Amino acid sequence: MTKETIVETLQNNHEKFMQYLRTLSDTDFVFAKEDKWSAGQQLEHIIKSVGPVNMAMAIPRIFLKWNFGLTNRPSRTYEELIEKYKLKLLEGGRASGRFIPKEVNFSKRDQLNAQLNKLVISLSKRTLQYSEADLDKYILPHPLLGKLTLREMLYFTAYHVVHHEELVKKAITAR
Repeated sequence: MTKETIVETLQNNHEKFMQYLRTLSDTDFVFAKEDKWSAGQQLEHIIKSVGPVNMAMAIPRIFLKWNFGLTNRPSRTYEELIEKYKLKLLEGGRASGRFIPKEVNFSKRDQLNAQLNKLVISLSKRTLQYSEADLDKYILPHPLLGKLTLREMLYFTAYHVVHHEELVKKAITAR
């Protein structure tokens, strides 16, 4: 994917998720099965995941190189990255630490949607400031997937929200 296609995918996938959450009733938004997250918690988790990527994309490239190094391999395709993520989930991979959401009340839905929208807009602008080559050159650590190129991290970010929207739909349908 080109950076323009990545940005379009990021924006479309996150907007679709936010639109879906706007259709949920108070009851559906806070519903969670035992040991599972509510729709509100899924939203907070996405914010907690997009935020660090957005921040990293603002770091001067020299500091990215100094802190995380440069890649020694080509970027995976979108499909390859998603396949790796799904495999890690099947192996038991789960969110941990700062990525685990707190309880989220229905009254926070619109505020959190606005916060996510702002993050995605900022991430989109920052992504477009990178060259295609730089997206494949610099790396960031991912807590589950290891070292990812910036392009791969953006692929993950674009898909991650789809995964969590599917989890919300599945939980509400199975209710």
